[in-house]
Amino acid sequence: MGESRMMQGKKILLCVSGGIAVYKAAALTSKLVQSGAEVKVIMTESARKFVAPLTFQALSRQDVYWDTFDEKDSAKIAHIDLADWADLVLVAPATANIIGKLANGIADDMITTTILATTAKVWIAPAMNVHMYDHPAVKRNIETLFEFGCRFVEPSEGYLACGYVGKGRLEEPEKVVELVDRYFSDREGEERLLHGKKVVITAGPTREMVDPVRFFSNRSTGKMGYALAEAAISLGAEEVVLISGPSGLTVPKGVEWIPVTSAEDMYQAVHEVFPKADIVVKSAAVADYRPKEILEEKLKKKDGNLVIEFERTKDILMSLGERKTHQYLIGFAAETTNVEAYAKAKLEKKRADMIVANNVKETGSGFGTDTNKVSIVTSGGDVRELPLLSKVEAAKEIYKEAIRHMKKGAPHERR
Repeated sequence: MGESRMMQGKKILLCVSGGIAVYKAAALTSKLVQSGAEVKVIMTESARKFVAPLTFQALSRQDVYWDTFDEKDSAKIAHIDLADWADLVLVAPATANIIGKLANGIADDMITTTILATTAKVWIAPAMNVHMYDHPAVKRNIETLFEFGCRFVEPSEGYLACGYVGKGRLEEPEKVVELVDRYFSDREGEERLLHGKKVVITAGPTREMVDPVRFFSNRSTGKMGYALAEAAISLGAEEVVLISGPSGLTVPKGVEWIPVTSAEDMYQAVHEVFPKADIVVKSAAVADYRPKEILEEKLKKKDGNLVIEFERTKDILMSLGERKTHQYLIGFAAETTNVEAYAKAKLEKKRADMIVANNVKETGSGFGTDTNKVSIVTSGGDVRELPLLSKVEAAKEIYKEAIRHMKKGAPHERR
């Protein structure tokens, strides 16, 4: 296998846990290096009983790691240095044991400690007895890691060392290299997806004051909006403006942050930056109503019930739909019933180009979660349902769909 342009110079951290498939990890190391990648290997104690570290050292032409406390360079902490170094972490073979430890945040060896410290994408290639692979605990751990953002290279159907034929064999090295090559190719394309685009995002809740100490708000945390901002930066947007209601989240690096409090504040901030935007994503949970009168002094407790008169706030999405010229407008619909029907109705009424709809009552979806399961509805009536994804991954899929829609010449100018 010759060098690949996409693999050239890519840094791959190969984590090898103990099983008969360790010999395939040696072949995988060789093929990754031949493809132009730089490969560093960490082994578990069990893996070293199947294949000596010297084999991986010779194939990778790099030091091999297995002892968390063996600092090969006293100027660096090895597991942190490796965690920061990697472009991709590949656990192959991944035993039921290593999968269980990673799913539960256990860090008792070099591999688990390093993976807990990395921000790189983590791929896991399971290899074990077919009945172990089918055990409920293993299945649950795999689902947990998937929700964490790990991705799995599914084992082939094949003859196992224990004599069974079934799912459990490590995927062939050639196939893994092909998948890695495709990953870096897709990532390069992703990094330019929003090249030259100016993206405006609204996020979080608004607060509508009653008096100096009380306000009405909602359960939005802003996680989806901040994920959209982070994804826009990673996809190469020229400028990203995040207009955020009250939230304790960290602003992604490279993002222009405009903090606001009330629905009126958000309305004014969005309209100020709207003319120069290419894509506007209105993911904030803006209050539909606000107290008609804001008291200057704290409202005192009295006997009996309290009645507060509310008035409608301005509809930000509709106002943008009425004013847009070249902007591609994306709205969000957090619903509890008839999600798709409400999304389609909102799309038409607000003159948006896309509505991202989700059922906030569904497990793993909605306010406060790190994951989301959404449906993308675009003008023309097309509906695309996404699986449960991390919010950053869901955000990337939203942008991909928007760009595809824009390239098709979607009629997103004023209708």
